[in-house]
Amino acid sequence: MWGHWGEYGHGWGMGFGFLLFWGVLIVAIAVLGKHIWGPSTKDGRERGKSALELLEERYARGEIVRDEFEQKKRDLKS
Repeated sequence: MWGHWGEYGHGWGMGFGFLLFWGVLIVAIAVLGKHIWGPSTKDGRERGKSALELLEERYARGEIVRDEFEQKKRDLKS
């Protein structure tokens, strides 16, 4: 009734397609998760910020005073 390949279609090809589907789905979920939860380091800073940007943030939060900010900024630019 089902022919030469049986009731599951074309034998190993159908099984491979099933495995490929689930493999792609798992990889897609992993990449999405990395994208959503991955941009921050353990201490909460975002990756990819320059030293100057981090210095400006510290100054804006009041962690350093203006003189210290200006000196560190000059040090970074030299």
